Parts: sequence; structure tokens; C-alpha cells
Amino acid sequence: MGRPSSPPPAEENRCPLWGLPEELLLLICSYLDARALGRLGQTCRRLGRFTSRDVLWRRLARSCLNAGFSALGTDLVEGIPVKERVKVSQNWRRGRCQRNLLLKWKRKLMPWMQLDSEYLYLSQAEDIQAYWLRPNHTGLLRCPQAVFSGRREDVCRFVLANGHIVSGGGDGNIALHKLNSSFSFKFLAHEQEVNCVDCQGGIIVSGSRDRTTKVWSLSPGRAGQCLHTIQTEDRVWSIAISPLSSLFLGSLFSGQLVTCLGTDFHRGAGVLDIFYETPSTLLSCGYDTYIRYWDLRTSTRLCVKKWEEPHDSALYCIRSNGNHMIASGSSYYGVVRLWDKRQNRCLQSFSLSSPVSSPVYCLCFSTTHLYATLASALHVLDFTT
Repeated sequence: MGRPSSPPPAEENRCPLWGLPEELLLLICSYLDARALGRLGQTCRRLGRFTSRDVLWRRLARSCLNAGFSALGTDLVEGIPVKERVKVSQNWRRGRCQRNLLLKWKRKLMPWMQLDSEYLYLSQAEDIQAYWLRPNHTGLLRCPQAVFSGRREDVCRFVLANGHIVSGGGDGNIALHKLNSSFSFKFLAHEQEVNCVDCQGGIIVSGSRDRTTKVWSLSPGRAGQCLHTIQTEDRVWSIAISPLSSLFLGSLFSGQLVTCLGTDFHRGAGVLDIFYETPSTLLSCGYDTYIRYWDLRTSTRLCVKKWEEPHDSALYCIRSNGNHMIASGSSYYGVVRLWDKRQNRCLQSFSLSSPVSSPVYCLCFSTTHLYATLASALHVLDFTT
């Protein structure tokens, strides 16, 4: 009897690709698209592990819709493999999601919302409530973890800044609440309701129905002191401070109006929301049904690009991931639209309030979920399914 034959080599060791240096194998895989790279990973366990590396998917993710990368290629999301984000980005593009109703209330309100990694903050009439988000945004606890109150009239808008909630309301006051303590501070800011606020670097900027924009100090000993008042020609509905912390189309240092965006707008074509992507690029939307993309380095008179709402509805809110995707909320039937800045038409739309009409007052999104507030409900679109 001869010696027993040796067992055949493992299948993954017979693959000729493993005879190549790893650098060359990475170069070959860099020419593959997402489908081909995924199929290569299904041929054996070893290739499955190799093709799951973030370095191979990062190039693909930068061109995907809402995969967590900035326009400059910076990874903005930690803890989620890039391959998984590319997979979820296809759901965003194709509109594949699960719709859920998270909260519902009896009164019709105009709620505003802010989102961070662990909590969703939602204005409810005179209060702002903080709801804990379950891991991976799989839902939220319906009982608020904290309630920030002290107003006589409804909160209009608020922002999260430096561990505080800064809010403006119908009583003309600006209020500050510290997130992790009971400390709060309130001061009279305008003669009429404060429609909008923003805060950066110890400075608050507020806009009001009284046709003024004001700059306030948060420095120790000067908190609540008005630094500048800028007269405007109409009510101020939205305001945003540049990431440079020195401009909001006016100068925070001099209190002077620097420039106006656009020309020849029709009367009543008010801007309802502004969103800065970089210190020099921003998005705006409003009553005239257009989303406009501005680049302050090129022109303040003409926008770089614009998109029209297909159903001729006013646009109440807008958000961007800082790269290719824009999300907008319309004034009728809770319509949320997704846009790809590289295309001229709407990519996907979702009606959240049919058959009862309601505007989308605010929306926020992560790489996996989109949250939208309507007059009487909070909705979520889950794109991980």
C-alpha cells in the first residue's frame, strides 16, 4: 500500500490572484465598479475579506449619493464600513425605504428639529423636547429624556451650539438652555416674533418679523448685549452664519450689509431656508419654488445652478450632505424630495401626509435615515432596508 495522498489545497489558496503582490491586487480592484467588486468578493472567503476593505470602496463612495463623504473626500462618518454605506446609498438613489410614524400630536404646530449623534431635538409649541435615538437610529424612545421650557409663546426655530440650545420664539425673546444642566438664560431681542436664529463662536444672529437682523454677544459679562442692528426691507424668515463665523451676507464685525444674493426677484419670492455647505457655497429655497446653489467666489448676482419644484409648491426647508445630495420639504402634502446636484430633475419624492395636506416644516438626515416634521407628526424614512 502506498502512502495516503495529501489533502487537496483549500479552494481559496488555489486562486491565482493570491500569487500577486497585494499592491498590484489593490490596483486591479480599483478599476472595478461596485457590482463587479461585490461579485469578486463572493468567489471565496479570503477575497470576501479583501474586497471589504474601506480603501477599495472609498473611491466609489465619493461619487455615491449620501455615502458620508464631503466634496473634498473627507470621511464624515465613523464606525460604519464604507462598503455598507455604498450599498445603502443605492437605496437613496432608487427611493427604497421603509416609512414609519415616530410621533403624533393633536395640535397643529410648526415644529423645528435638530439632530445629533444620540438625540433628536424637537420643538413642541412652547417647549423643546430631547428624544433619545436607539442605536443605529432604529427608533426613538417616545418619552422625552429632557424638556427645555420657559416660553410664553411657541418656539419658531432653534439651533444646537457649544453645548447649548439657542432658540427664538413668538414672544420676541431669545433663550439659551444648557444641554446637560438646568441653566437657562433669556432676553428680549425683538419687538415681534424671532423667526430665526443661528449661533457660532460666542455670537448669536437673529431675524424677526419686525424687519431687523441683530447680532448679539455671548461673551462673559456681555451676554445678551446687542452688538449690531441691521435694517432689512422685509420680514426675516431664515438666517445662517458662514462656517467662517464672520459673515451671514453681512459682517458680524462691522454690522454692515455686505451683499445681496440675486436680482430681479418677484415680489413675495421670500427665502424660507438657507444652508451653508462651505464658507463660500450655500443653498437657498423659498416661496418661488426654486432651490438655488450659490458660490460667493464667482457671483452674488447669479446662482451657479437652480432646480425647480415640479409641482410649483413653495419650499419650506432644505438640507444637504455637503456633497451630491439635497433634500427639500414642500408646502403641500408633506412632500419630501431628494435631488442629485449633478442632475437637473428631482431624483425621488415621498408624500408623507396624503390625503391630508401639511407642509414639511423641517427635515434632517444621516447616511441611513431621513426625519421630517409635519404639522402634527414626525416621520422617518429608513433606507437601510
